[in-house]
Amino acid sequence: MSDTINEFFKNYFAEYQKLAFVESVYPTIAAFGQLAIDIRNSGKKMMFGGNGASASVAEHGAVDFTKQGKVRGMTFHDPNLMTCFANDFGYDHWLAKAVEHHGDEGDAVVLISVSGESPSVVNAARYAKSRGMKVVAFTGRKPTNPLATLADISFHVPSDAYNVVENVHGIWLTSAIDWVIGKAVYETRAYEL
Repeated sequence: MSDTINEFFKNYFAEYQKLAFVESVYPTIAAFGQLAIDIRNSGKKMMFGGNGASASVAEHGAVDFTKQGKVRGMTFHDPNLMTCFANDFGYDHWLAKAVEHHGDEGDAVVLISVSGESPSVVNAARYAKSRGMKVVAFTGRKPTNPLATLADISFHVPSDAYNVVENVHGIWLTSAIDWVIGKAVYETRAYEL
């Protein structure tokens, strides 16, 4: 392997080591896990949202919290719902309107945005706060972004590298799921093939 290739990947993966695996995030992960347990115990749900790759991270979280953690989770990334609500309410408000239509008292909203400035996500956080819902934010870039400042629980990755931030969000989100379960290794199927 050339020195150039080796140096690139050494530096690239050092960023993950520096950003994702810091002890200062442990209490935030535990707080998110406890919120999920409280949601589960009260029979409420967590609603997840984001744009682009953040929507994929949100969907992963919703599915695993539901299936593995026994915490009802849902997303709004169905093309029919998104295009209908974006057409009728404007793209900047489609996610807030989805939370309005599906949210109940005592629910929580988990919102993911690298910039923390995406209007659709920020407006959803504002709406959720106005209804007394807890807001969990996963952001990057600037630490005082609008989404982070609205959150009850805020995860922030101090980086401008979109892929790195999105992957760190995924690590932290799934570590909260495993914290709720109490272990990292478990069976995911209830039956044999």
